Amino acid sequence: MAAPVSPTVSRRRLAAELREIRERRGKSGDAVAAALRWSPSKISRYERARTGLQPREVAKLLDYYEVTGPRRALLLELAEEAAQKGWWEEFADSISPDYQQFIGLEHEATSISVWHLNVVNGLLQTAAYARHIISSYNRIEPHAPSAIERQVRIRMQRQQVLDREPEVQLSVILDESVLKRRIRDESAMYEQLHRLAREAERPNLTLQILPLDSEHEIFTDSFVILRFGADSETMLHDMVNTEHLRSGVSQEDEMETYLYRLAFERLAGAALDPAASRALILQTAESPWSGG
Repeated sequence: MAAPVSPTVSRRRLAAELREIRERRGKSGDAVAAALRWSPSKISRYERARTGLQPREVAKLLDYYEVTGPRRALLLELAEEAAQKGWWEEFADSISPDYQQFIGLEHEATSISVWHLNVVNGLLQTAAYARHIISSYNRIEPHAPSAIERQVRIRMQRQQVLDREPEVQLSVILDESVLKRRIRDESAMYEQLHRLAREAERPNLTLQILPLDSEHEIFTDSFVILRFGADSETMLHDMVNTEHLRSGVSQEDEMETYLYRLAFERLAGAALDPAASRALILQTAESPWSGG
């Protein structure tokens, strides 16, 4: 399944390119804003990808920077892509702006590395498993049943990223406790673990289990690392998302994301290899969760 370009990623690429052009021209944001009769905050917002620019505004900016030729054409193409709507933006009334941004980045990441300590990652959840987790939020912040179903539908639609072309390279490490922690009932857990075992056979997925008796030195909450390929002259920074009770926190500081990559590598080294991990998943499914 070929995935359309993510407008979220296009906005970030465009923002990075335009910021680089301004800096190379030796212009301050205030000077550009004054020349174009824009507010300084507008320059700041689009250069941080907090808001987008319409293609006509990008053209006006490129005129000011005197950008011509192939690079101008590329940036105008990015502006057109950035102005589109991602499927997740249709759910803007149901999910936070931060979650929309995360889905948009996940949609076009070239590789995704996941460490989950408490539950199966959303990209690998069954609908029943996801519904139980999302419904449990009602104990803290009540939602209507229809809102819960929309959240489940969003989570299931996110999983289309697994089948897109070009393939995303997905690496997932789950703590063994995830396999043993009851989510809903035995049948839901049995179905979920067998789903994990099936997904583990995907060529673009590396699934590992960190055993409870494994010796390791990395003690951290769940996190997701999103990585992106090069586009033109700009390489997007890695993005790390750490999960909290009501939301996730994203950061792209180069040193922070590097430390998370090192942590993931150490966790992968302490985890079982993919074949042994799949065997443990099936063994666990047939033991406490088989109903027999």
